[in-house]
Amino acid sequence: MAIITLLSFLHLLGFHSPCIACAPAQSLSSSAPQCSLCASTVHCTNSSFDSAPMQATMASGGLWLWWLMLFGAVLAAASGGGEQSPRAPAAPALFVFGDSLIDSGNNNNLASLAKANYFPYGIDFTAGPTGRFSNGYTIVDELAELLGLPLVPPYSQTSSVQEVLQGANYASAAAGILDDSGGNFAGRIPFNQQIRNFESTVAQIAAAAGDAAAADRVARSILFVGMGSNDYLNNYLAPNYDTRRRYDPHQFAGLLARQFASQLTRLYKAGARKFVVAGVGSMGCIPTVLAQSLAGRCSPEVDGLVLPFNANVRAMLDGLNADLPGARFTYLDNFRIFKAILANPAAFGFSVVDRGCCGIGRNGGQITCLPFMPPCADRERYLFWDAYHPTAAVNVMIAREAFHGGADVMAPINVGQLARL
Repeated sequence: MAIITLLSFLHLLGFHSPCIACAPAQSLSSSAPQCSLCASTVHCTNSSFDSAPMQATMASGGLWLWWLMLFGAVLAAASGGGEQSPRAPAAPALFVFGDSLIDSGNNNNLASLAKANYFPYGIDFTAGPTGRFSNGYTIVDELAELLGLPLVPPYSQTSSVQEVLQGANYASAAAGILDDSGGNFAGRIPFNQQIRNFESTVAQIAAAAGDAAAADRVARSILFVGMGSNDYLNNYLAPNYDTRRRYDPHQFAGLLARQFASQLTRLYKAGARKFVVAGVGSMGCIPTVLAQSLAGRCSPEVDGLVLPFNANVRAMLDGLNADLPGARFTYLDNFRIFKAILANPAAFGFSVVDRGCCGIGRNGGQITCLPFMPPCADRERYLFWDAYHPTAAVNVMIAREAFHGGADVMAPINVGQLARL
């Protein structure tokens, strides 16, 4: 609300600004809020915010009282000096596990080829290059804001319990469900090690706050888990791995799902109860795969590998919900979201879906974004930032779908509902 009050007060003084979009042009779910904020008006549909009371107040004798309230809110926001909403967080913490899609800098100090702590990565991020494989926000950055939390710090850059009380990001570029996935990039933190790091965090909180308080805090926190991409791109599909010769696609999908179930159960045993598990997106349409086709077309073969894994994960989560007392696992259907965008990109505000904004060669996908390479100017129109990763615009859209969306993209419940349980 701080941005609304500030813009409104500037409007009163005679300053005008264009509308700021606060949701994608189209939502996959009718339950997701769609809004635009302007200096003089607020329009929302499918949202708990209704502009009608505001308009009635503005038209009534309470006009000056309204502006006085807004002015007070502006002064309060200015004196606070922070960017966080004054509302209480919807969850005490957000803990993040995954790969380069949500890594926020854990690989920076590793002997790794999988790094993004250089320009133009972070070109649209306030702090600049941080290790995020994006021009700006990742999915979990936006989710943190939606939950009313600060951006989650990378675990490797925390040193005190105070820094992890509201969450930690354990994700590592090139990491996989299997320890050997991503080995071509040398240093990375596989999911098994990420879990061990989380267990250390829980012990750290317990040592500071006591076992009961720590258990309560962790149980009410949200865990976001996005794994599996590197088990395909940098294992099963990598020519220097023999995995494809040892397993057919369905066998490999089953192997991954069983290992994944065991790992998620370890997180449950560490005290976690609320999980958001993201499926693998449409890897057959990312620029590095498009570049391998002379026609620049999506690969149904690659997507055909991913679909059995996603199906197994959904079934596995249903089983964990039934078997683990108090557990709440919900599934984010990344594959469906990407396919919906690709089917009608203009409806979501995108015009370039077949090349990376920063990259070299066919489809901007033969060589990914190199240091100080000039990226495209109209990044908000691109689906992909580099050869592998979506733009910040896509990440924000996915996060909002995860938080507000219906059962077509978040099953059985969305993140907002999960946080309220």
